Amino acid sequence: MDMLRGKEIAAADLTDWRKLAQGLHARYLVDDFGAGARFVVAVGEAGDSIGHHPTVSIGDGCVDLELVSDDAVYRDDEGTEHVVEWVTRLDVDLARRITGIAADHGLVADPTAVSVIELGLDTARSATIAPVWAALLTGTAEAQGHGSPSDEIRDATGRVPNLWFGDAEEGDEGRTPRQRFHVEVYVAPEVAEQRIAAAVAAGGTVVDDSDAPSLTVIADQDGNTGVVCIDASAAPLS
Repeated sequence: MDMLRGKEIAAADLTDWRKLAQGLHARYLVDDFGAGARFVVAVGEAGDSIGHHPTVSIGDGCVDLELVSDDAVYRDDEGTEHVVEWVTRLDVDLARRITGIAADHGLVADPTAVSVIELGLDTARSATIAPVWAALLTGTAEAQGHGSPSDEIRDATGRVPNLWFGDAEEGDEGRTPRQRFHVEVYVAPEVAEQRIAAAVAAGGTVVDDSDAPSLTVIADQDGNTGVVCIDASAAPLS
């Protein structure tokens, strides 16, 4: 099934859900574990009916869900097809059904609370070093390029954050040390400004907002950087 572009996800108007990184994410507030478990059972039954399920976790007063297809089809500029992890029409349809189930259970969504953490590593030799990181993070070489046309490391079980590789110049080794690793924090579009302001109020500095609002780079007092990320193209229209 073809992957959906941001504008197609936005047109679906999934008010309870936000597109973060590769998938759709939602949080529903529950009174207790039992309420969360009953909701998850109903969601599971809906998933069973179409052969597709979300990743689910029950926390303190909430149920978090992620919807993503591991067989989405991406076509590059040359028309070559790649199988990737991304949002498809199946995810959108199930998201709508889950929203209805939540309403039936009297649950309220908190889309501003969803968040995803990914790791970034700048390198000029991703193909060389990726196997090391695949083994270190997941224990298997199959994680390299899993659900991605790149060398990105993705754990199929979701135990660890994704690791993707950014560009760096060959021969950087031996020069003045600089940060190679950074954290990327995906948040809902409507809370990005607040998240950035909170980091600045805590002593951080915006060092690069040239790609804002999609990417805003924040540095701490020691110069270590992290990135606040949003997918504005996929935000609900309403």
